[in-house]
Amino acid sequence: MKRIILPTDFSENAFNAALYATRLFAREKCTFYLLHTYTPSAFYVGYNTLNTYSSLQLEEMVAENAKRGLEEVEARIKQEEQNTNHQFVKIAAFNLLTNEIENLVETHGIDLVVMGTKGATGAKEVFIGTQTVHALKKAKCPILAVPASFHYEAPKEILFATDFKFEQNNPFFPLIKDIAQNNAARINILNAYYGYPLSEEQEGNKDFMDNYFKSASHIFHTAENVAVVVAVEEFQIKHKINFMVMVQNQHTFFENLLFKPVINEIAYHTQVPFLVIPSKDKIQ
Repeated sequence: MKRIILPTDFSENAFNAALYATRLFAREKCTFYLLHTYTPSAFYVGYNTLNTYSSLQLEEMVAENAKRGLEEVEARIKQEEQNTNHQFVKIAAFNLLTNEIENLVETHGIDLVVMGTKGATGAKEVFIGTQTVHALKKAKCPILAVPASFHYEAPKEILFATDFKFEQNNPFFPLIKDIAQNNAARINILNAYYGYPLSEEQEGNKDFMDNYFKSASHIFHTAENVAVVVAVEEFQIKHKINFMVMVQNQHTFFENLLFKPVINEIAYHTQVPFLVIPSKDKIQ
């Protein structure tokens, strides 16, 4: 049974992501954790005008509203998708979203988090999708970011962008294979080439992928002399990609200071659901 967190702020964006998740795993037994978090700022806003209430009363009001909102989300999902394979657990938590996700991953053995993201255009990107990007940085389980404008379609063409630098025993690789096999999808494995041959380790990981995905249709592609983000964008234009995967490698402190991590940039701009698998080092 899969255990999947569905964070919600009660927006249509979040509901769209939740609906995508229930349809993607329609044939699998799943427990979905509908999660809403709130912090002090949520109930101290307007406190001066509501000074007849104590802070404790305000917190209780927010908690009750959160529980009621989660019940409404569950009812909407069940109205759209009647599925006996799925059960729902509702969680309203006084916490930061990323911290609560981290807690649930550690205590409930979570397999996946599915989040809605608004995407970004131009200068607006620093203000949009920040919750999703924060989750990508901290989570020790896969995150699936679903763009607000993307409505469910079975993933038939999966783009797996990789530099062939990963641990072969990453415990979340089976999730990729499951999604591909359950949807009779083709995995397009894309590597950006800059004129340097693959190292022995990279060649070994390429052979591993060829063997690991032998039960699923897959093909290798090379993009020459272009940045990874450009390679991904161009590939999506030329092919009808409707799902994307990357493994998030660890970045050093200075790399994070000097360069915008590729995964963050793609998360801001992707037009299709984007699955990010944490590195094995990050999981540990």
